[in-house]
Amino acid sequence: MKAEERRKSIVTYLLSEQRPVPGAVLSEKFGVSRQIIVQDMALLKAEGYDILSTHKGYLVQDTPLVQRVFKVRHTSEETEDELTTIVELGGTVVDVFVWHKVYGRIEAKLNIFSPMHIKQFIEGVRTGKSTELMSITGGYHYHTVRADSEEVLDRIEKELLRKNYIAPEK
Repeated sequence: MKAEERRKSIVTYLLSEQRPVPGAVLSEKFGVSRQIIVQDMALLKAEGYDILSTHKGYLVQDTPLVQRVFKVRHTSEETEDELTTIVELGGTVVDVFVWHKVYGRIEAKLNIFSPMHIKQFIEGVRTGKSTELMSITGGYHYHTVRADSEEVLDRIEKELLRKNYIAPEK
């Protein structure tokens, strides 16, 4: 994993956590030394991330990233194309959630931002490890997508619309 990709992964991971993450955990998770994690944090702070260093670990206070929720609908066969479209245009698929009529909101963290993550997710579904949440709501589901700017999110939305993945509002 390249340094830039690792830093993006670190931010995504920190944003998905509700509490501080110790540097040792990050070091082990990303396969680098604790010193590299310290350097990565300094570079991320320089890029505009408000990362708080506490005695319990690192916590992202604020981020220059923007996010938007997209309501989408497609078939299981189109899932890989949907994810690839978002990632290739510069987005990170933070999560997937559905609104179940009995259970309410059911959510799963995804943090997909690279072709490798897409492949791992698709393999998990295709090998029967799990089924997609959208299968319980007739294909309807939501994704929270993060990106560097509103312009990137606009391009993602435009392409998802072009491919008829955006669900019509009722």
